[in-house]
Amino acid sequence: MKGVIFNAVERAVVATMGTDAWDDLLDLADSDGVYTALGTYPDDELIALVMAAAEMTGHDPEDVLRLIGRHSIEHLVDQMSEHVDRDGHVFDFLGSVHSLIHMEVKKLDPDARPPAILPNQLAEDLLELSYRSERGLSPLAEGLIVGSGDLFAQPVEVSVPDSVQRDGETVIHVRLVA
Repeated sequence: MKGVIFNAVERAVVATMGTDAWDDLLDLADSDGVYTALGTYPDDELIALVMAAAEMTGHDPEDVLRLIGRHSIEHLVDQMSEHVDRDGHVFDFLGSVHSLIHMEVKKLDPDARPPAILPNQLAEDLLELSYRSERGLSPLAEGLIVGSGDLFAQPVEVSVPDSVQRDGETVIHVRLVA
């Protein structure tokens, strides 16, 4: 996993729980916490941080991933600011993540393994995203989506209907909140 994700996690933890909490989290996860944005780190290291945060907070790991995602999006968008129109529509941004942002990541690191996120506009206020990743971090994606709504000042609700789960894929419904 790319270091920029770990940098975003650190910012999210510090913003929501404070600097001491980040240090405590690193100790609990047995991590040195040294992550460079362009570096690549084992996926297990992120899972260890999530599990440690779950232990520290009493939340389940999926909720920790959602919280991290929601509070990480601004840092991630800042890294690709030339590709993001912050005055645009949140659905346009979400629809461009795979075709634009993840492709830019692949240009920087051909070995990177970003998830595939494919949009399907179902209605003016409803977007369906097909999320496919070998990492199985769809709760992180859910948090990133909600955080995108916050970032664009266009609040969204996220749901994952069981009836549209597909093999190796999570279908996420994103509805604009009036």
